[in-house]
Amino acid sequence: MNYGKIVSFDAEGSRVAIQFEHRMAVITAVTEEIINVFCGLKSDSNHSFAIEGDKSKSVNVIANMVGNYIIISTPKLAVYVYDNFRVSFLKSDGTVICRDYKGEREAQGAAVISKEAAAQARMEGHVLTDGIKHRAIEVVKCMEGDEYFYGLGDKYSFLNKKGYDFEMWNSDLPEPHFESMTRLYKSIPFFIVHREAVNYGIFFDNHHRTYFDLGKENSSYFSFSADDGNLDYYFIYGATMKSVIGGYTYLTGTTPLPQLWTLGYQQSRWSYENRAELLSVADGMRNNEIPCDVLYCDIDYMDNFKVFTWGETQYPQHQQMLTDLRERGFKVVTIIDPGVKKEEGYFVYDEGVANDYFVHATDGSIYENVVWPGDSVFPDFGRRAVRNWWADKQRLMTDDGVAGIWNDMNEPASFRGEIPDDVVFSDEERVTNHAEMHNVYASLMCKATYEGLKRHTGKRPFVITRAFYSGAQKYTTAWTGDNQSHWSHLRYAIAQLCSIGMSGLAFIGTDVGGFGASCTPELLCRWTQLGCFVPFFRNHAAKGTRYQEPWAFDKQTLDICRKYIRLRYRLIPYLYDCFRTAELTGVPVFRPLVLNFEKDVKTAEINDQFMLGDWIMVAPIVDQGKVSRDVYLPKGGNWYDFHTGERFPGGTRILREAPLDTCPIYIREGAILPLWPVMNYVGEKKVDCLELTVFGNDGEYTHYQDNGEDFAYRDGAYNLYQFTRKGGRLTIEMTNAGYADKYGAFKVTMNGKTFKIKFSGRKLVI
Repeated sequence: MNYGKIVSFDAEGSRVAIQFEHRMAVITAVTEEIINVFCGLKSDSNHSFAIEGDKSKSVNVIANMVGNYIIISTPKLAVYVYDNFRVSFLKSDGTVICRDYKGEREAQGAAVISKEAAAQARMEGHVLTDGIKHRAIEVVKCMEGDEYFYGLGDKYSFLNKKGYDFEMWNSDLPEPHFESMTRLYKSIPFFIVHREAVNYGIFFDNHHRTYFDLGKENSSYFSFSADDGNLDYYFIYGATMKSVIGGYTYLTGTTPLPQLWTLGYQQSRWSYENRAELLSVADGMRNNEIPCDVLYCDIDYMDNFKVFTWGETQYPQHQQMLTDLRERGFKVVTIIDPGVKKEEGYFVYDEGVANDYFVHATDGSIYENVVWPGDSVFPDFGRRAVRNWWADKQRLMTDDGVAGIWNDMNEPASFRGEIPDDVVFSDEERVTNHAEMHNVYASLMCKATYEGLKRHTGKRPFVITRAFYSGAQKYTTAWTGDNQSHWSHLRYAIAQLCSIGMSGLAFIGTDVGGFGASCTPELLCRWTQLGCFVPFFRNHAAKGTRYQEPWAFDKQTLDICRKYIRLRYRLIPYLYDCFRTAELTGVPVFRPLVLNFEKDVKTAEINDQFMLGDWIMVAPIVDQGKVSRDVYLPKGGNWYDFHTGERFPGGTRILREAPLDTCPIYIREGAILPLWPVMNYVGEKKVDCLELTVFGNDGEYTHYQDNGEDFAYRDGAYNLYQFTRKGGRLTIEMTNAGYADKYGAFKVTMNGKTFKIKFSGRKLVI
């Protein structure tokens, strides 16, 4: 894109409009550390599906022309704007953070191949690139040499994405995922750059098909580009990686506190095809003493795959079934897809046709494709009226007793080829097309579902989605889609989940045991050990694969799975505290080591260990047959083996024996971990006495407590407990008392002793 030379500029408040020879562009200081770079190539406004509300703060901006370029300064940053809209970012002290690349793009190490040889390779099915691809919008930035790249959401890749390229186009890919796949189900066009002296993030808020090359084409630069839309990106500076994530989630929103029961173990299958099978799974959980809170109904619960219906043949008297399960401590979550069966007389289809709620073909007819119900039509979620209609439909499920909604196939997926780019969609009253709305379709569906559940229950909605665009973390949980029962999928799950967490979505998970193929007993044990620490803990498997409920294998597998599912329930109060941190700061629950220890360079590319919050580090076994592993303990204090209590210094590597029933877990010195007693489901037991396990002689921890269900906490209905360990003494103090159901006692383990003390709600020193 040729902008030409700078002609003039106009500064007003925190906004600087720059007139080039051929185009107008705008630099806006959203905050002192967040800069928006915009050029309206398609529209005049930077309308966003990810950013809701006005995020601008009053910023003291100074703009000056210096020679042939402009310097725009905030108290924290200096933005240099050159001819042809080249933009560089510096700290206020002059340190270069990020600058545009001014040379020509060149494919480094590009292969030379004749047309004949290329044709032969393609005949066998090889995919060859055709040199450098220029797109409608391109931004090319210099590679300074010491970068690590993190984020970009749901990608089947390593933690550090330097040297790779990716695409943002939500895609239903049921085949086994592998490292060279550039796209999956979610589009989160945000990445973090971590360098020795600086950290920053870039959010390319363009929901068309976008592309990211992080040094694959040429090690001298990285780039992001799009087929259409506006040039619209946010440069987010941060003193730490956590503060960069905080800046991004300041713009796009944080993950809200979930209901407590959603943190329990969840069991699913495609499908429990009838009432008897679902009830047998409930019996299996309770008879085998496996804690479980949630059971799932996949597509076969419906009447001929028609959304918002139940098939009375396979699920007779489903309301009574849901009531009976709820009384036994089980919540039921049902799947709802966007594809609506084309069938006259079916109320959802009839209402949608009568109100013109479905997307259209270019000839004006309702667009049709095929998904599970056969010939299907698709709601036009870009319109508020359609979202309100869909939100009201949630009541059909919640009135029956359904506790949560699972949105699937919402890329949107279709069986008769991908929906053509020119199919007519809406952005509110503006007519647009599938090419523009594809990546945000799922997010709009999730928003409608969330608003419906909130409206009709008053509780924190539990919405699950497969597809996603930036900002939807305000409305939904997500999982990584159709993985496989392969060891490689277990191994990559850690980096995949860390990347999604660093991209703003804290409530994430992966199908424990793998969805496709058939799980082995060993793989299920190791995957359950990982799942114990993953925010969304669900075992899910596909039709045609072996059953993978824990008792479907041998006794050893059952015992090991039970052990770690029970541990999960012990950890729920700690997990809930982590979620509160995520809502307040954007910092994820499930984290790579580098996010907590970015000054320790050895953590920068550790793909097979992770942190749960600030205090628990896990090093699971992710390879078949392994019974020991190397564990790196980051610098910054001592670490305690969770199983043995043995203490190790930070900054060291150890060899940890890990037989099949053992997952290596380490607790950072200074931790004061809150724990629950084991229970069959959340709420089975009233927790009047909270257990505290103290690691080391000095530390502090803030514990949060509320009703775990509704939004009263946002009006102050919560308790905060401050635990401080100093000089061998433990102080317990309540710093906020807004929730009536307080702890009456604490069971404390420290210095090798365990004792119980009563608590009156005032300060207590032990």
